[in-house]
Amino acid sequence: MRILFMGTTVFSKVILDLLIEEGYDVMGVVTQPDRPFGRKRILKASVVKERALEKGIAVYQPEKIKESIEAINGLGADLIVTCAYGQIVPIEIIEKPKYKAVNVHASLLPKYRGGAPIHWSIIKGENKTGLTLMEMDAGMDSGNMIAKKEVIISIEDTMGDVEAKLMAVAEPLIRNDLKSYLKGEIQSVSQNEHDVSYAYTIQKKDEHINFNQDVMNVYNHIRGLIPWPVSFALLEGERVKFHQVKLVQANHSFASGTIMKVHKEGVDIACEGGYVTITKIQPFGKPTMDAIDFYNGFNNEWEGKVFK
Repeated sequence: MRILFMGTTVFSKVILDLLIEEGYDVMGVVTQPDRPFGRKRILKASVVKERALEKGIAVYQPEKIKESIEAINGLGADLIVTCAYGQIVPIEIIEKPKYKAVNVHASLLPKYRGGAPIHWSIIKGENKTGLTLMEMDAGMDSGNMIAKKEVIISIEDTMGDVEAKLMAVAEPLIRNDLKSYLKGEIQSVSQNEHDVSYAYTIQKKDEHINFNQDVMNVYNHIRGLIPWPVSFALLEGERVKFHQVKLVQANHSFASGTIMKVHKEGVDIACEGGYVTITKIQPFGKPTMDAIDFYNGFNNEWEGKVFK
């Protein structure tokens, strides 16, 4: 079976590796074009492209896949497998292969359709999520479901932690469920449209933290964006990023957003019903610092100031 794989992220690379390990003939990879990276804006390839080239697999990088329908269909794939590709695949491409196309989506569909399901499941305070292997259709993550794998989101988990858990349960989804589906041993089922929710791609405005709300909401928002793209708030007009956080539910008399204390364990910031302690922080124009380094460098200069 000739498989055309579409994906871009580290998560995508895990799925590609599993397909290769299972002996599928991955005859091509479609991934996003190389993008400028870092302060010097050097073009950087996706990890999926790098892995494909290592394995001698042909790579295709259309800027807009909807303008490359004929070229993609001309590759002669029997099945398309996608995971976090980053573009909507046209129905003309989905329906061309003999076995059409399946997608590995990082949520328990029909919840959190869209481009950032892991981030939003944490930001919204969910205690579980998972992977769904699904048939692709013309909609956004709206096709019939083939199989699911569930994982627990613990109170300490960041986006990176949950992503790692999902990568681990991807193995049986590809090794077992995909094979059974292609043999006709699993019948897909439709999604319940009444339970649909969306997880749109994280925008810059979503990275900004509003401390004037319940401490649990603040905590979930910060950890839901770790390690990427990382949240921030403004202090005297300058952006400060939050790379690590702890939750403290306790009474206090400070206005929300106020820096209550700077100490060796972190920076305490007041919220409603408690405070968060930022244990790894990045002031504007500075490198990321652990709590002790920040304390030694800034000491109590920030105490009493307010994040906006």
